[in-house]
Amino acid sequence: MQPKITAKARCADREVGRISKVIVDPLSHEVSHVVVKEANGQGYERQVPVREIQQVVNEEEILLRCTAADFQQFPVLKRDEYVTIKDVEIAHLEDRLHVEPGEVLVPFPKLERDVPRRTFFANMTQAIGALIALPLVYPVLKYLMKPMYRPFDNSWFSVGNVQKIKKEGIGYQFKFIRGLKEAFMPEQKIEKNVWVVKATPEIQQAVYGGKDKKFYDEKGNVIWVNKATAPYIGYSGKCPHLGCGYKWRRTKNFPDGVFLCPCHLSIYDAAGRVLDGPAPRPLDVLPMKVDAAGEIKVIDIEYKAGVKDQIRLL
Repeated sequence: MQPKITAKARCADREVGRISKVIVDPLSHEVSHVVVKEANGQGYERQVPVREIQQVVNEEEILLRCTAADFQQFPVLKRDEYVTIKDVEIAHLEDRLHVEPGEVLVPFPKLERDVPRRTFFANMTQAIGALIALPLVYPVLKYLMKPMYRPFDNSWFSVGNVQKIKKEGIGYQFKFIRGLKEAFMPEQKIEKNVWVVKATPEIQQAVYGGKDKKFYDEKGNVIWVNKATAPYIGYSGKCPHLGCGYKWRRTKNFPDGVFLCPCHLSIYDAAGRVLDGPAPRPLDVLPMKVDAAGEIKVIDIEYKAGVKDQIRLL
């Protein structure tokens, strides 16, 4: 039997509060703690390990092993150290736990607590693979194979205008529609996106290392060159880890923001460098140009996800 959110939490001597949230271990997919909001005036939320639950009396009440005085020794929840399963998109986990997405917490990368945690999230990614495989594999695999014997599409796509970009070093998303033909299937119109950053000299140096970046077709011919001094840099909208979509998000340690992939919590700075998480390489820079009217155009290149080297697929 699983207690409900809002179930009473009672010690041997008295009731101490109600369950307000649960914390899930991302490795085992099991609830590791219940968060009990105190019944007294202060209303602190305390993290209680599930091993301290002596009995689930019914869906509306749990009995803790400790006394009310001992309950006060459990740590107060530090909410900024967790994200909800809605944020990290662990598919259908809320159904398994019978709670709303906002009531289930998983640990936020320790980067936000000043301790790198790359190995942890690499392991976490493998562990939760079975849970998220169905919703993720299809959109990822959809683009893993280009039509047989078809050359790469090096067409330019207009995605928007630089007037949208108001500040340096911030990620701005631009969406566009393109056609995609797979093998013997009819061409389909799909929505894609790119992220564009107005680059500071520091970002330009981090991305290009002072050298222009060349892009090639399948025969090895140069199709475009991004100048190392170009004021705008465009990134593919797909995370290099598994091809998921990512977001620009402000955090405690990065008030201006970072790129965060919510599926497996890879984190990148404005230069696309991996700061934390399982991503094997930086964000993929796209061929990009801006005309005199400020219109942004990109070649929609896609690379194989999950590997260190850039292997072009589209």
